[in-house]
Amino acid sequence: MKEIRNIIALYDDLTAAGTPSALATVVSVEGSSYRRIGARLLVGADGRYTGGISGGCLEGDALRRAQRAIHQARPSKRVYDTLDGEDREIGIGLGCNGRIDVLFVPLDVEDPSNQIEVLRARTGIREPKVLVQTVSAPPGETLDGRLREVPDDTVALPGGRSVIREETDAEGRRWQRLYERLHPELHLIVVGDNYDILPLVTTARHLGWRSSVIGTRRKFTAELAAVADALCDYGQAGDLPVDDYTAVACMSHDYVRDQEMLQVFLPKSPRYLGLLGPRKRTVKMDAELREATGLDLMGYGRLFSPIGLDIGAETPEEISVAVVAEIIRVFRERPGTSLKHKPGTIHARY
Repeated sequence: MKEIRNIIALYDDLTAAGTPSALATVVSVEGSSYRRIGARLLVGADGRYTGGISGGCLEGDALRRAQRAIHQARPSKRVYDTLDGEDREIGIGLGCNGRIDVLFVPLDVEDPSNQIEVLRARTGIREPKVLVQTVSAPPGETLDGRLREVPDDTVALPGGRSVIREETDAEGRRWQRLYERLHPELHLIVVGDNYDILPLVTTARHLGWRSSVIGTRRKFTAELAAVADALCDYGQAGDLPVDDYTAVACMSHDYVRDQEMLQVFLPKSPRYLGLLGPRKRTVKMDAELREATGLDLMGYGRLFSPIGLDIGAETPEEISVAVVAEIIRVFRERPGTSLKHKPGTIHARY
């Protein structure tokens, strides 16, 4: 969602300046590619751009093609075939060993349903949405460049991932459409107000996550206020919503405070519940919670304590990396091991 927000921000700047723009979207991938389906690049007629469709090797050609789409005022598609390690037409060795289809759509600022406006209306979602656009038309037909939402059960998406579907109309003509699952941004709730909270919240902000910090308000610093989306007193913790895209990290260094916060958040069943401190501390807290409230802390399958991946983290900055990496691992449902030990491809292919 961070990339989409950046694209919307540049689009607004370009529109305010009266500068036309086009949106490039990765609509199909075969083989290897640095970016996956749904990656976007916004290009202005003045050369300004944000986002990306590759690791940088395709952007130069994509900028020119986006500007051409602006000039021609119609969508077009470009296939970058790097399966042999080189795209002859653009004359560089890309080394991706993949085929990437990119759709270029000029944006009509007078159209309230252009692709940017469709994305803008969904930046605050708290449940996944499915968007669809036509990426290949039968002979004699043109691409319309439309992006629209469809009901979540419209098409089966293996693993919840975006897919291309070939569909045949009543006249027997074949169309290819991209069904893209748009996920909400992750909401990280952090319990604590010590100096080690700032690196974690700063990292979350770089990733485009929302963050809410719970602590003693007088201890919140200006630096923390600049990167957190919300600062809350301990008494306000119960007001924070928890959904399927919420992670909770208890890092107060205060046994009583952590125990109080667990009584707030454990019944809400967050998808990730991390607790800082050694395992024996958590075991003791579990016994006390069982006796006092009946809550089963150690029996909660989404509890991660000690918090973070085992990477030998020592400093607050390193610990923040370990925690964020573990949260990503949980939400992406991956094992968190080194890719060198992973058989097959990095990303699932359907």
